[in-house]
Amino acid sequence: MSTELSGTTQVFRLPDLGEGLTEAGLVQWLVAVGDTVATDQPIAEVETAKSVVELPSPFAGVVVALHGSPGDTIDVGAPVLEVSDAPATDTTVTTKTTREAATETTTEKDAYREEERAGSGNVLIGYGTASPATSGRRRRPAAAGAGPRSGSNAPDETDEPMPAPATEPARGELSRDRRPVAVRSPLVRRLARDLGLDVHTIVATGHDGAITRADVLRAAVDSAVDGAAAHHRDTAAASAGHEDAGVDGLPARSRVRLSPLRKAVSAKLSRSRAEIPEATVWVDVDATALWELRAQMTPDGVQAPSVTALIARFVLLALEDYPVLASRLSDDGEELIGFDGVNLGVAADTERGLMVPVIPRAHALSVEELDAALRELGQTARAGSMPPERLRGSTFTLNNYGGLGVDGSAAIINHPDVAILGIGRIIERPWVVDGEIVARRIAQLSLVFDHRVCDGGYAAGFLRRVTELIEHPLRAFGRV
Repeated sequence: MSTELSGTTQVFRLPDLGEGLTEAGLVQWLVAVGDTVATDQPIAEVETAKSVVELPSPFAGVVVALHGSPGDTIDVGAPVLEVSDAPATDTTVTTKTTREAATETTTEKDAYREEERAGSGNVLIGYGTASPATSGRRRRPAAAGAGPRSGSNAPDETDEPMPAPATEPARGELSRDRRPVAVRSPLVRRLARDLGLDVHTIVATGHDGAITRADVLRAAVDSAVDGAAAHHRDTAAASAGHEDAGVDGLPARSRVRLSPLRKAVSAKLSRSRAEIPEATVWVDVDATALWELRAQMTPDGVQAPSVTALIARFVLLALEDYPVLASRLSDDGEELIGFDGVNLGVAADTERGLMVPVIPRAHALSVEELDAALRELGQTARAGSMPPERLRGSTFTLNNYGGLGVDGSAAIINHPDVAILGIGRIIERPWVVDGEIVARRIAQLSLVFDHRVCDGGYAAGFLRRVTELIEHPLRAFGRV
């Protein structure tokens, strides 16, 4: 692209992300070469090991260069984009004509004004926004007639793939027939690109009309059945100009670079396995009484607390009697650090991968407060808008993998915690009660603990205490 500018050009480099993070993955550009940006305006979405955030520009002016393409990894200190403080006189950049601008719909204008008032949402450390952050991430809606900008590294406004037509239509026609879509997860967006699917043709079944991973996979299967087989792109092999040789005689179908989050999870779990001599104890629990009592805990028309919230409260009560399991070892392994209370980590399965957001000082919360905190935590994690500061500081972790449809798991301790409690499915099973076989709601609890801080007897005592509270919930009634 030839953009003639006169003036000072400023280079925006990826700032220090904090938390020991040294890189970020570029999810999508929110601007293109030739755009005029304001200070604090979001210019890209990046994925760190903690969350997906919007990157605001510290400069105002005209964008003259973008460094990187969606899917690339940018190191801290590397250039992100370049901005000039002079107006552009680019004759090759396609802009809206006066006639096209006049046909822009009122809805699109209102949406744009609403986004401008909203501010930039989550941002990286060291860069603020002009307005308070809101939950979720925003997109600047595509103006009528504004298609992908020629010669730019940036994708179109929705950052979604479009099948290449036999003959290229006019830019106004390119975006006019494309219906709005909601693809909130960068992983879902990337999966659609890798499968060669146009998200504008995918039927959405997610919450609030969002396209989910299952929707993308379903569309890929339908496409393959219709004779247009879905394909996986091997970006590295394609750029090298040769086919992947594969492994042990099998051709490689795809090579996907690990995201910053997945690399961070991998490093943390590897450290846990390498450093912690863990042991596991488990027990089957009759949760029938708890299941029946839960429905009676709230007035008619009020949502009952979740089973997870109730078990979380019982776990916190049991940790009062067995506080070692909510402690930490010092880095040199010479001291056991105890705490006045519990920061409860809760494992959450999201489209980006496993996260463990934290409920600080959870021991001081009632069942109702825990239930509200867990619901908010789950929604925020699934939306991909969990702030990094909420993903650290746990002293004990709870993992309800029963929601994934499994009965048990030998979990890995969430370093630097020293224990993690897992909850399996609560399902009806034959159970002996007073010498008779009856149907009862049974769940399996598994406790994985660091054998350096306690022995099996101590861990078993904690698990028995949790079991007692689940099987006889009224005994804890005055303390929940």
